[in-house]
Amino acid sequence: MTTDTERRLRADAARNAERILRTARAVFAELGPDAPLEEIARRADVRIRTLYNRFPNKADLVRAALDLAIAEDLTPAVERALADDDPLHGLVSLIEAAMGLAARELHTLAAARSAGTLTAEVYTPFYEALSLLARRAQDAGLLRADLVPDDLPRLMAMLTTTLWTMDPSTDGWRRYLTLMFEGLRPTMAKPLPSPVTLRMDSRTGNWSR
Repeated sequence: MTTDTERRLRADAARNAERILRTARAVFAELGPDAPLEEIARRADVRIRTLYNRFPNKADLVRAALDLAIAEDLTPAVERALADDDPLHGLVSLIEAAMGLAARELHTLAAARSAGTLTAEVYTPFYEALSLLARRAQDAGLLRADLVPDDLPRLMAMLTTTLWTMDPSTDGWRRYLTLMFEGLRPTMAKPLPSPVTLRMDSRTGNWSR
């Protein structure tokens, strides 16, 4: 039987873990993906031993921080987009949400990639939703018919690459999102070259670049 003391200890541990993760995201955003864990612990007001007890290494920490960001910001956006009666609006709004997240968490994403924890399952629900919304938009005649599911990760990669060329807080990426969707309109669309298979890195499960 769980005692009141045990419940309080578990609640304290959960609060400490969440505080560490939120602090980690803030520290990565400020100092970059190589930010030291000691600085994260200091700002979270916990001992470094407490951080390591909960997150034994940097890979565990950055993956948990990224999972928290996705759960808070991207997962609800997926649900809203799939419920949108206008599939093209849902598609654009979901990409906007993903780009907003990528801009805010750019260095956390870089840290996760460097640690090898930015694996395929991180992206899967997002790309499944994008594919479904794109197909709905194509069926409604709102999106060019020759877009294929493998195009979507590449288009997102093109957009996220722009973040490294600007201050992410400026939302300058919206210019390129607008340009991209101009090319995805079905009206007057010119035939595209044949698509090629999206390759995966066998070691990490990430898409090769």
